[in-house]
Amino acid sequence: MTGHNEEQIKIVKRNSNMVYRLAFSQMKDKEDADDVYQDVFLRYLKNNPCFESAEHEKAWFIRVTLNCSKTSLKSFWKTRVAELDERFEAEPVSGDDLSFALNKLSKKHRAVIHLFYYEDMSTADIAQVLKLKEGNVRMLLTRARRELKKILEGEDCFEKRV
Repeated sequence: MTGHNEEQIKIVKRNSNMVYRLAFSQMKDKEDADDVYQDVFLRYLKNNPCFESAEHEKAWFIRVTLNCSKTSLKSFWKTRVAELDERFEAEPVSGDDLSFALNKLSKKHRAVIHLFYYEDMSTADIAQVLKLKEGNVRMLLTRARRELKKILEGEDCFEKRV
């Protein structure tokens, strides 16, 4: 990272793993997560925000990662997907595969589960970052856990085919 000061390099290193894990949890794909990761740090280096505290820094990176993920998912290439016919269907993935189960969750549920369990954030911190009420975060966590349980128990593992 030439041309950047020592503090910027420290901040990038400090937030690197968290940003990538969150991007991957939202995008479900390594290449897309790589793109989001790069976009987040390009925004950081371009805008060079001043952080009031470590919590403010972490919240900024989480919010920007979620926003970049959302923008990427809305892009032309992501919204123009064609269905494969039945001859190309993949073998079912085991319902006990946690990453498979997490990927089956909605984006909002995936985000709160990720922040709570993988980033070890409290419901109050998640509420602040996601700009939700703390009660809403607790409700989302409860619903996400319930949905995960169903997926892991084999209910609703695969979408019903019409």
